[in-house]
Amino acid sequence: MKIIVACDKYKGNMTAVQVCNTIRQAIIDIDSSAEVIVSPMADGGEGTTESLVESLGGNFVNLAVTGPTGKKINAEFGILPGDIAIIEMAKASGLWLVPDGEKNPMQTTTFGTGQMIAKALELGCRKIIIGIGGSATNDAGMGMAQALGVKFFDVNEKLLGQGGMQLSKIFSIDTAGLYPSAKKAAFDVACDVSNPLYGPDGAAYVYAPQKGADPEMVRELDMGLQNFAAAVKKSTGKDIANLPGAGAAGGLGAGLVAFLDAKLRSGTDIIIEATSLEEKIKDCDLAITGEGAMDNQTFYGKSSYGVAKLAKKYSVPVITVNGSVLLDYNLIEKEKQALFDGNFSTVNRDMSLEDAIKNGRQLLYKTSGELFRFYRAVYKKIYSS
Repeated sequence: MKIIVACDKYKGNMTAVQVCNTIRQAIIDIDSSAEVIVSPMADGGEGTTESLVESLGGNFVNLAVTGPTGKKINAEFGILPGDIAIIEMAKASGLWLVPDGEKNPMQTTTFGTGQMIAKALELGCRKIIIGIGGSATNDAGMGMAQALGVKFFDVNEKLLGQGGMQLSKIFSIDTAGLYPSAKKAAFDVACDVSNPLYGPDGAAYVYAPQKGADPEMVRELDMGLQNFAAAVKKSTGKDIANLPGAGAAGGLGAGLVAFLDAKLRSGTDIIIEATSLEEKIKDCDLAITGEGAMDNQTFYGKSSYGVAKLAKKYSVPVITVNGSVLLDYNLIEKEKQALFDGNFSTVNRDMSLEDAIKNGRQLLYKTSGELFRFYRAVYKKIYSS
């Protein structure tokens, strides 16, 4: 019996590696002859670096960078076998780094994210995966580009500084100083939103308020993003205004495309490719996936859904083991429901969130063991008849 365990983290409780290893241990303790392949998952957001580094035998790189408010902070990224860098922009430019009283996307910068990219290039990485969730910024990646040698000037040819407030001042862009090695690298950006750069559905109107912007700031930032797009088109010939995903992370999606020729892709698809999951899953008897809370959003790009689609491609049955299952099946198309053969929660009685987290590993171990016993009984009956 060959089983693949490809789960995401249980946020606030266990990492993806811990979840997968707990399920594996529960299976092996029942049947030591079972072949259990562990392949931790992520969707490009929080925890992606740790999952890939731990599961693929990579290493972490720590460095001092400029944080979103301009203060020096320590950040880290991962390097995987094959000189592949995995970077989470939130490590250097994330909202979690900004105290509540200091949130202001007019001033915050992605400069630190650019410093991480620069370090990865200096270390010889020629493929760089960037997760862009959780940003504190609305500078369209201007700071990121500045860290890599791009210069922005106003109408008087004065060099501009950092922050979203600078966007409306941009008149020209000089890319001559861009890191030469950046032109030799491939950039995949984990981007699971389709927002354009500006407008009612753009970066400023949709996301800037949660980063500290008041209505006047939102209007100014949106106008700045329009100006940024026009300046990019004039300087590089690239039209990023209506590119799906350009508005992700305060427009960082647009900046990465404009200056690094990045590809905006599904985070789950990127991780599936990086972990060679398709090769691992195609001849399995069972796929087990899951996440902390499975809800309707799972069916719109989360890692469990990606695992299920891949498993069904090879007719491999799929069950999910989750911290909780909060599905409204009336809101999920039947063809999407059909990708999963069963969705299970580790919570087996009324309990508080605190108790569920405190006993998370024990609950996961017990639930996984019970499910495997049942599956093994059915498996044996089918293959012995």
